[in-house]
Amino acid sequence: MSTTSELVHGVDFVPIPTHDLEAAVGFYGTTLGLPCTVHMKERNFAEFETGNLTLNIMNAERMGLPHEQSRNAIALHVDDVAAARATLEQRGVIFQGDIFDTGVCHMAFFSDPDGNALMLHHRYAPRR
Repeated sequence: MSTTSELVHGVDFVPIPTHDLEAAVGFYGTTLGLPCTVHMKERNFAEFETGNLTLNIMNAERMGLPHEQSRNAIALHVDDVAAARATLEQRGVIFQGDIFDTGVCHMAFFSDPDGNALMLHHRYAPRR
């Protein structure tokens, strides 16, 4: 049993690098339909809300940081992966492979315009 107090209380945001902020704002806002709560062109970033996590889209190089593409997919919760995938395909999103069924959830993998990995995700079985 630990006697130290809890240090971390959650995750505030996940940074996602972009080379083209305006294209990324269009993708996350219009294509994915996420609400934009901050868009500061002069500061090279925008923020989108997913319900429980903020996605911070930023031009890392203009902030003096390296642009490192995110290859670990952010799992975006949807109620129906097949329906959400069909909607996004109509909006021009290209998916990698078929919908994957793990036995407890459905997943469909795709990328944003900068190649950052994303997935649609829906858990249909309870956690064990």
